[in-house]
Amino acid sequence: MASIFRFKQFDVDQTDCAMKINTDGVLLASLLDIANATRILDIGTGTGVIALMLAQNNEYSEIEAVEIDPLAAAMAEKNFRNSIFRDRLSLHNCSFQELIIREHFDLMVSNPPFYTDSLHNPDQRKRLARHTDMTFFLALLDFAATNLSGRGKLVLIIPTALAEALRLISVEKGLYCTNEILISSFVGEPPIRKIVTFERAPKGVVDIQQFVIYAAKGVYSESYKQALAPYFLAF
Repeated sequence: MASIFRFKQFDVDQTDCAMKINTDGVLLASLLDIANATRILDIGTGTGVIALMLAQNNEYSEIEAVEIDPLAAAMAEKNFRNSIFRDRLSLHNCSFQELIIREHFDLMVSNPPFYTDSLHNPDQRKRLARHTDMTFFLALLDFAATNLSGRGKLVLIIPTALAEALRLISVEKGLYCTNEILISSFVGEPPIRKIVTFERAPKGVVDIQQFVIYAAKGVYSESYKQALAPYFLAF
C-alpha cells in the first residue's frame, strides 16, 4: 500500500523508503535560512522531503540530492519529478564521495545516520539509513571542506553528544561551528538534537538558539507550528 505524505505545495511518496519522513528532517529544512544559497546539496535525501522543502523556501535555488539506497533514490526522483519544483531538483543515486562536482555549493544539508557504535540493524537497507560509524562524519567534513564555496555552510541535525564531538573534529578540517539550534521535546528538558552549522570562518561566540517541539503532551508548540506552517496542511 502506498504511503503518501501530503504537504501544501507537494506530495512525498515514501512507500519504498527505509526511513520515512521524520521530525528531524522537517525541522532541519524549516529552520534553515537559505536566502543566500543558490547551489544546495542534500546528502542522504531519503524521500527527498528536505530538498523539496528547501526548493519551496527559495525559488532561486538549484538543489542536488544524493541517496545511496537505490529504492529510496528512485522514489525521491519520482517525488522530484511530480513536484512543481522539478526543474530545480536533481537526484544522484550514489554516495556523496562518488558525486561529480561541477562547482562549489553554497549550502550542504544532511539529516544523517547517527547511531554510531551501536548494534547494526540486521535489515541491510535500514542499516544504511540509520547506522554509521565516525568515519562517515570524517569523510563528510572532508567533503564539505573541499566542496563548499568560500562562504558556504554545512548544516546537520544530530544528537547532542555527536554534535560536541564534531565541533572538535571539524576544526582540524578547517571548518568551525558558528550556530547551534538546541531542540528539546518540552520546556526545561535537555536538548535531544542539535542543528549545527559549520563554516570556514570561525566566530568569536557561537550563536545558540533554543527550540521546543511540544507545549504539552500531544500538543505542538507555537514555534513548531510556525516553523512548519508554510509546509504542513495541519497548520
